[in-house]
Amino acid sequence: MKYDYLIVGAGLFGAVFAQQAKSDGKSVLVIDKRNHIAGNVYTEDVEGIKVHKYGAHIFHTNDKEVWDYVTSFATFNRFTNSPVANYKGELYSLPFNMYTFNKMWGVVNPEEAEKKIEEQRKEAGITEPKNLEEQAISLVGKDIYEKLIKGYTEKQWGRPCTELPSFIIKRLPVRLTFDNNYFNALYQGIPVGGYTKLVSNILGETEVRLGVDYLENKEELDALADTVVYTGAIDAYFGYSLGNLEYRSVRFENELLDKPNFQGNAAVNYTDSETPWTRIIEHKWFEFGKDEKGNDLPKTVISREYSSEWKPGDEPYYPVNDEKNSNLYQQYKVLAEEENSKLSVEGKKIIFGGRLGEYKYYDMDQVIASALICYKEQG
Repeated sequence: MKYDYLIVGAGLFGAVFAQQAKSDGKSVLVIDKRNHIAGNVYTEDVEGIKVHKYGAHIFHTNDKEVWDYVTSFATFNRFTNSPVANYKGELYSLPFNMYTFNKMWGVVNPEEAEKKIEEQRKEAGITEPKNLEEQAISLVGKDIYEKLIKGYTEKQWGRPCTELPSFIIKRLPVRLTFDNNYFNALYQGIPVGGYTKLVSNILGETEVRLGVDYLENKEELDALADTVVYTGAIDAYFGYSLGNLEYRSVRFENELLDKPNFQGNAAVNYTDSETPWTRIIEHKWFEFGKDEKGNDLPKTVISREYSSEWKPGDEPYYPVNDEKNSNLYQQYKVLAEEENSKLSVEGKKIIFGGRLGEYKYYDMDQVIASALICYKEQG
């Protein structure tokens, strides 16, 4: 059978593109080299707990079109992301807010907090931040940077803060209120039943083949469709011919504990440099410690996260969007354009999409929006 679209990757981008094409009457085949759908948002059931196998994912968006789209495939709970920072046993609220400033400096009102931050900003003498360290100090002062940002960020990225671009920290929420909601988003929550169920509902009746490695069977698979939607790493597609794009990877240590509560919160970040993990996720609290029937869960699952430099064979998580890698990605984009020029002679086409295909740090809602726009542009 010949398909209109061969979609490589059953994650969010691939599933949404497939759903749009199917609803438009197109024939679609989705393949994935893993043995499950949902890509990195995959959740698996462990003792009734929906475990986020590839790291915690909290859906949040200000895009009503995207929210209406996802809620047509799943009911979302009211989970609000309110992580806690642990610095050598001292606990602080994240995002940085009045609770954080009170614990750090003893200040009790916004004016006092603002004054303290301004004092430390002036002491540092930073006018135009040139790197992440300078940007962070100019946002929240030196004390908070030293205790709650520096160690965590350097573990996460594997580089000194002075070598990281300032834009990474610009999205960090800083509030002179007692609001503990990490995201400034109108819509937020976790799909009831987990992300795997959400992606399964989006895919619907679409044909999916798992355990299929596209790059190992490229010629045979390309013959199945006129248009390939590729959501894998763009440098891998071209055999790393221009060199490897860099990513950060994450390693997880999971434990099933015979107790109902380990840390009392879904996410606790360990911000000192001595603790080897970046954070501990306790998955049951994404769904308020209950199963789908509303029963309290007697056990708990925790995941310690360790950030690491990516190497071929690892799962790539975060693109390292510094100048060197951005320039290399632009060169791969040129190769992609040349590839499409060759394919067009045969009436074929390749589309690169998603976090890996576009080498872009996307949140989930941005991936969905990108897939919706990408399909519309095909029409």
